Amino acid sequence: MKNVMLFISFLLLLASCKSVKNYNAQITNLHAVADLQKDVDKLYSQLQKHHPRLYQYSSKEILDFKFDSLKNAITEPMDSREFYKKLAPVVSYVKQGHISVGSANKRYTRKESKKLKKQKFEFYDLDFDYQQSKLWVKGNKGKDSSIVGSEVVKIENDSISNLIRAYKNRFSSDGYNATLHDRSVGRYFSSFYFKDKGFMDSLQISFKKNDSIFTKTFKRILKDDSTKKVDSNAVSKPIKLTKSEKKASKLAIKQKRKFNKKHGFIAETKNYTRNFRFMEADSTVAYMNLRSFTNGPYRKFYRKSFQKLDSAKTKHLVLDLRNNGGGRISEINYLYSYLATKEYQFLEDSEVNSRTPFLTAAMSNTTPNSLKALSGMVSPLVVIHNLIKTKKRDGKLYYRFKYTKLKSPKPNHFTGDMYVLINGNSFSASSLISTHLQATKRAVFVGEETGGAYNGTVSGIYKIYELPNTKLKVRMGLMHVDAPYKQTPDGYGVKPDVTILPTWEDVFLKKDVELDWVLNSINEKENKP
Repeated sequence: MKNVMLFISFLLLLASCKSVKNYNAQITNLHAVADLQKDVDKLYSQLQKHHPRLYQYSSKEILDFKFDSLKNAITEPMDSREFYKKLAPVVSYVKQGHISVGSANKRYTRKESKKLKKQKFEFYDLDFDYQQSKLWVKGNKGKDSSIVGSEVVKIENDSISNLIRAYKNRFSSDGYNATLHDRSVGRYFSSFYFKDKGFMDSLQISFKKNDSIFTKTFKRILKDDSTKKVDSNAVSKPIKLTKSEKKASKLAIKQKRKFNKKHGFIAETKNYTRNFRFMEADSTVAYMNLRSFTNGPYRKFYRKSFQKLDSAKTKHLVLDLRNNGGGRISEINYLYSYLATKEYQFLEDSEVNSRTPFLTAAMSNTTPNSLKALSGMVSPLVVIHNLIKTKKRDGKLYYRFKYTKLKSPKPNHFTGDMYVLINGNSFSASSLISTHLQATKRAVFVGEETGGAYNGTVSGIYKIYELPNTKLKVRMGLMHVDAPYKQTPDGYGVKPDVTILPTWEDVFLKKDVELDWVLNSINEKENKP
């Protein structure tokens, strides 16, 4: 039996290696013109079939022209990465922020992956920010702190201005606003560069600081934990703990684990997703910073936070949604139940293109066969559920979430003054809850226009489709999710009541100019005779 299992494992390993080799050959070899044009047609057909608001911001005539022009421009074979650079700008004309085109990246065998896990690329330690049409180094998780505060001038032979211009064309916000582009292109510059260039062992980057230009080479190196030298002469004696000390240690570890879970600990950055504190000793002002609506359980955090606000009779709450890219509808619905002051309907019925949207998402060509088999087994239940939830109205299909029902605020909902901090990276779910708060005049908004649209977005559930020849993966939303409030003209985000844009100097000196404005405004109110 043992020999049989070893033989099966060996066959699976061979098949895996062969699969990796075949995939890598397919994305790196040149594709015939006809195959590239077929992939363009396949993608446009998928978007027309599944995307419920494909022509909301760009007309059918415009998108037909863009996709046809792309096909006509393909006159020579190219590999998958070069095709991505041609395709992504065309898809961005849909102007729906939840559509994304992935680049074709090399796959690795288990042996290669194991080796790579022991390494890190120094370039990915850099934290970038795009301000005043320049790319800056905001931080460095590596050892060289001297480059923090430098302007990035050139990477290899590419000027930063050319790279930024290209990357902005490869994704879109919801509609016509441009704030998401400026914020995301800096925040995720490393990811854009990887999608553009692929795997790298080293990079030469030119920086400018204090009017002097210098160059630094970033390499792939062994991680610190694998390079530490162990002193063979050093003998570490185990520290003996008393019974009470052991019990206290276990309790502390348990409490820390609970705290991390409730606040959504992010191991990579050592930050928390959900943060709450009082800004003043007398609890007059509270500050809640939410980095996303995606990480970990959330109910206990909001329940405890609003209990504290209620007990302290807090007058002012600052809700920080800057750089919050969105997440779960269930979480923002729950949060809003503590912020609303009257009965509300959180969502409208969601427009869809299929009576069985969940089955459409599950049966994509990127879904593993095992999950397809499982989906097939439960499909009768899914179909019945979807058919009950989906209705036709005025010639269109709509899916009804439970969030369309009228709800009352929580008994201890916050009734004081509210300020909401937003910027271009406030997207998707954070824009949706912002729409509610602005439409009901519940808060003063400070910062810049959100990257997500006021009038809703196509998201909810997603279909991830792989193009048959180039193997590029395209994610598309299947539901138009929106609040019962609308603004005209369509295609813009939630706009601030007070526009404040931090400069690079503010960012570098860690000055929070938006929050400072709010605290000064509150101070003036509190001290007004």
